[in-house]
Amino acid sequence: MSAQRRFVRRTVLAVTATVAALTLAACGGDGDKASSGSETGTASTSATGGHNAADISFSKDMIQHHRQAVEMAGLAAGHASSTQVKSLATKIEGAQGPEIKTMSGWLTSWGEQVPEDMSGMDHAMSSSTPGMMSDADMTKLEKASGTAFDAMFLTMMVDHHEGAVEMAKTEKANGKYQPATKLAADVITAQSAEIAQMNKMLGKS
Repeated sequence: MSAQRRFVRRTVLAVTATVAALTLAACGGDGDKASSGSETGTASTSATGGHNAADISFSKDMIQHHRQAVEMAGLAAGHASSTQVKSLATKIEGAQGPEIKTMSGWLTSWGEQVPEDMSGMDHAMSSSTPGMMSDADMTKLEKASGTAFDAMFLTMMVDHHEGAVEMAKTEKANGKYQPATKLAADVITAQSAEIAQMNKMLGKS
C-alpha cells in the first residue's frame, strides 16, 4: 500500500514538472515574440532617422511650389482646348495634392509651422524659389484660353517642374530625413518624365 502511494506521488510530481516546463516554454516563446515585435517597431520608427534644416526648408518651399502647380493645373479644365493638356493637369493635381499633405504632416510632427496657403494671392516666393511663376505670369495664364492657354500652360509648367527638380536635387544632397529624400527622388523621376512629355507636346526635342 505504501509502495503504491509512493508510485502515485512520483507520477503526480512528474506530471506537475512537465506541465510547469511546458508553461515556462510557452511564456518564453511569447516573450520572445513580444520582444521581437518591440524591436521591430523601434527599428521601423528609427529607420527614418532625424531631420535637419534642409528637410524643413525643402518641405516648406515645396509645399508652396506644389500649391502653385495645383493652382495652375486647376485652370486647365475651363481654359485648355487640348485633351492631353487637361489629362496632364489632372495628373499633376492628383500627384502633388497628396504630397502637400504629406509634407505638411512632417512639418507638424517636427513642431514647425506649415506655410500659409498663398494660392490665388500674392506669389511672394517667385523671386527666391526656382520655377515659381510671378503674379503677372499667373494673371496671363488665367486670362488665356484655347490653344494659347495650352502653349502657355505647357511652357510655364516646364519651367515650374524644372524648378522643382532643382529643389529636389538639393534635398537629396543635403537632407537627412529619409522619407523626405525619398520624396525628392520621386519628384525628380516623375517631373523629369513630365518635362520630357510637355516638351514633346510643345514640339521640342
